[in-house]
Amino acid sequence: MTQIYASADEAVADIPDGVTILAGGFGLCGIPETLIAALVRRGVKGLTAVSNNAGVDDFGLGLLLQTRQIAKMISTYVGENDTFERQFLTGELEVELVPQGTFAERIRAGGAGIPAFFTPTGFGTQIADGGLPMMPDADGQVVKTSEPKETREFDGTPYVMERAITGDFALVKAWKADEAGNLVYHRTARNFNPMMATAAKVTIAEVEEIVPAGALDPDDIHTPGLFVQRLIKGEAYEKRIEQRTVRARS
Repeated sequence: MTQIYASADEAVADIPDGVTILAGGFGLCGIPETLIAALVRRGVKGLTAVSNNAGVDDFGLGLLLQTRQIAKMISTYVGENDTFERQFLTGELEVELVPQGTFAERIRAGGAGIPAFFTPTGFGTQIADGGLPMMPDADGQVVKTSEPKETREFDGTPYVMERAITGDFALVKAWKADEAGNLVYHRTARNFNPMMATAAKVTIAEVEEIVPAGALDPDDIHTPGLFVQRLIKGEAYEKRIEQRTVRARS
């Protein structure tokens, strides 16, 4: 049963240190900004954050990076966040970079109960062979790299085995929900949210509107309430565009 909470702070009140958080969104589109802000206020530390990207310095997951609450990021693209760059290069943040299609399928597989799968993406690179930098020390010397992955040939084509991704808590953003927790996303804001919702032990959804059970057309529902344990209504969403400032080099 989905429980509706009065506030985001109540919905994240039992999230402890050291857990894995799956966060929906692509760039700044469809991110669970209200729940992220509540996590900042809660002050949990040592988080592993699984998200397509790391937000920007003062918005989205960038807020959790600024407060040094994230210890490890599993992402596909992180080029819009100076805080992320600085923490990685000084050995404060561990980073696992994943090809975007592989990232999506690892989470989908986790939600479907599939422990691993084979993909041709990354074969012949450090993704498969290992040695991809994951963490330098304070002097910039790499102290942790990725491990080699199992490879196998199918019908003459080489493939790389990738493990599924699951999490302790998923934070997702939807457009509408009914009181049973069924979710509808708005156009491209759907992005990674539906798969994140299936791959965690506890899914917390924030929405712009909550309607009575039965008010949503079943054909319009993207995430069934079966996957949503907690629900909140967010307020005053900010529409921002992710854009990195190009810095002049001397």
